[in-house]
Amino acid sequence: MQDFNGKIAVITGAGTGIGRALARQLVQQGCHVAICDVIESNLNKTIELCHADNPKEVLVSGSVCDVADETQVIKFRQDVQKNHSTEHINLLINNAGINGGGSFINSPRQEWERTFNICWSGVYLVTRTFLPLLMNSSTGHLVNMSSANALRAVLGAQLPHTAYSTAKFAVKGFSEALIHDFRFNAPHLSVSVVMPGHTGTDILSNSLQILGHNQPQNWTIEEVNEARVRWAIAGRDDTQAMSDAQIRAAGEQEIDNMRTMGLPAAQAANTILNGVKNNTWRILIGADTQSLDELVRASPETAYDPDFVGRWREASAARNS
Repeated sequence: MQDFNGKIAVITGAGTGIGRALARQLVQQGCHVAICDVIESNLNKTIELCHADNPKEVLVSGSVCDVADETQVIKFRQDVQKNHSTEHINLLINNAGINGGGSFINSPRQEWERTFNICWSGVYLVTRTFLPLLMNSSTGHLVNMSSANALRAVLGAQLPHTAYSTAKFAVKGFSEALIHDFRFNAPHLSVSVVMPGHTGTDILSNSLQILGHNQPQNWTIEEVNEARVRWAIAGRDDTQAMSDAQIRAAGEQEIDNMRTMGLPAAQAANTILNGVKNNTWRILIGADTQSLDELVRASPETAYDPDFVGRWREASAARNS
């Protein structure tokens, strides 16, 4: 797929972040896009931005959809077929995902399964549901968003990250298995698995909303104390001296840092689309992911040693220097 002009792309989780950036860049390249998100206000903002970016007057449509709910996914496919008057699509990008369910031992089961079901089952259900439309294209490409956490299943040095990491490993394995499956049973289709590192997105804020938690400025005393304990485990030694108001402010700062720091979402999206054009099956996003990949491959047995994060940071800094 050397260019996207006149093609039809379907993108999940396009309300913010990389999904929004992908939609905007595809529209600018003359691609018709059908997007979904579970948060309607975010979805509407992306549609507004795509219309403003639309020099070629391509068709942009949007649907509110929870990708973990097969009934809603089927309705999304029907919306795409109706709005775009089509029985085929050319590009399917499974981008939807949230954070949550960090500990298999301590996190509530409902939160763990909700996170896993969005991050893995959503990829499975959307692919299963839209595959007939992708098969109907003369050439088609499936893009599945995995993560650097599919290389090492830990968030930082000490915090467990089990639901998200487990799901992203599943996405990675599914995508790799499809390379062989497509080669023999759908040779006109290609697949890419994307592994971003730290990218500037609203995933933390969105995840809190989707999981039914308050935003930091509205945290209850219980939520404040949970954050205090979580940050202490992560190695932050000042949390016991912080007031409740300071904890809430630190939570807001954490969300802002995730949004504004790291690789810009637009840069990540550009790398992904170039990977599709080059038919690259394995797309690593960011120097942190590239150095992580090299370190884990070189010495997988040491990937979970306490000193690994220090070695990883040094390798990432060297790449950026």
